[in-house]
Amino acid sequence: MDLQAMYELYSSHLSTHKQERFNAIALNRTRHITLVLEDLYQPQNASAVLRSAESFGIQDVHVIENSHAYHHYQSVSKGASKWLTVHRYAEHENNTANCFAKLRQMGYQIAVTHLSEQAIPLEHLPLEKPLAIVMGTELTGASEFAIANSDYQIQIPMFGFTESLNVATASGIICEEMKTRLNRSNVIWQLSEEEQWALKIQWARHTVYWWEQLEEIHLLK
Repeated sequence: MDLQAMYELYSSHLSTHKQERFNAIALNRTRHITLVLEDLYQPQNASAVLRSAESFGIQDVHVIENSHAYHHYQSVSKGASKWLTVHRYAEHENNTANCFAKLRQMGYQIAVTHLSEQAIPLEHLPLEKPLAIVMGTELTGASEFAIANSDYQIQIPMFGFTESLNVATASGIICEEMKTRLNRSNVIWQLSEEEQWALKIQWARHTVYWWEQLEEIHLLK
């Protein structure tokens, strides 16, 4: 069964409004930009980042768990996690290295948020190639490995005495800035038709609670 046929199996159990929402949102989803969370330890921050990513149409979030396990609060994320694709890295000694290797294989360049002389303003970050933007742990920021193995170090321009932002606030600014720039660019950032069908299947499975029975019945025909 191809992806379109699989989705149509579910769509008859979705309201017209829900189908229209799925179609409209899938058209605005992107994997050209992805977020990477390195070892966040406060669930409310992870939850807020997921909410920002989902709100601005960034589909994938990569979560590195070196010293701290990934947790999030549904009350803060507002259910964003069920609409996103969350990739977790928790099985290696250096999960940052494992995550970076997979991102490289997928064609991503890597930008790390880090205050340094080498850091460039967020709005100067090149968009031509897919970008993974890494946000480090709340207390100490990105790891030395992440900084050393990134293509870019970036910072959010600030004009006050405060030199850093909470990771949750920073993620919202980054998501808004990057998605706005993509929308104004000539970059083809949209998902392929096949990716959109696959994504709508993922969303339908979170909406049609008897999806397993549906598939079982269809496969037995």
